[in-house]
Amino acid sequence: MVCGMSRPVIGICTALERARWSVWDEQAVLLPRSYVSAVQRAGGLAVMLAPDAAAAEDPSQLLELIDGLVLAGGADIDPASYGQPAHPKTTHTVPERDAFEIALVREAIERDLPVLGICRGMQLINVACGGTLLQHLPERFGHHEHRRVVGSFDGADHDVELREGTLARRVVGEHRHGTKSHHHQGVDRLGEGLVVSGVSAMDGLPEAIELAGARFVLGVQWHPEADESSVVVGALVAAAEEAARGVPG
Repeated sequence: MVCGMSRPVIGICTALERARWSVWDEQAVLLPRSYVSAVQRAGGLAVMLAPDAAAAEDPSQLLELIDGLVLAGGADIDPASYGQPAHPKTTHTVPERDAFEIALVREAIERDLPVLGICRGMQLINVACGGTLLQHLPERFGHHEHRRVVGSFDGADHDVELREGTLARRVVGEHRHGTKSHHHQGVDRLGEGLVVSGVSAMDGLPEAIELAGARFVLGVQWHPEADESSVVVGALVAAAEEAARGVPG
């Protein structure tokens, strides 16, 4: 996709939610501006990818248009997609979005296209690779520290410990990394080929996963787009540019 001085094209999957703006109140495809801004600051061209039933059946045409894929945060993933009944705290699922993003991730991995999953996006990578989720973390860990204030990153900072020799550690550049967190679910059984590359310093919950042997398939449970000093989104953009130019992974 990249030629000359063109920017790498980064597709960011959108939410599908009811929203209000101006005089309108209706279903909308939407994305917090922070994701777009993070891609743009890193030199990428951000393109929003709305759920598309035809692309869920065959994502090849869509993936031909982009150099890298970002899976944004948002609604709980429908547990039917990983073979479990819904927990009472699993709410507001959007199966249409889940099916679209799972198809994109699987095909992107086949193509060795760089992928970054953020929060829900990390969980989505795990599900796409055959893994499962813990549907309500307080039941396992006995605290609400991963989502202290619903709908806000206020007071949401906590540390993640990143493992030596992993992509996550190379990207972040330090062993202990301060993050902004907002989630009540997490990775349980790992999907095929995935490894845990970072854990919460609070309780050992997986907070970074990656696909062994891939050019760049990384999931982070925190929100780097909410931190202008974070280099995580920039690393995805750089990997996408290298892939588009044919630089070996």
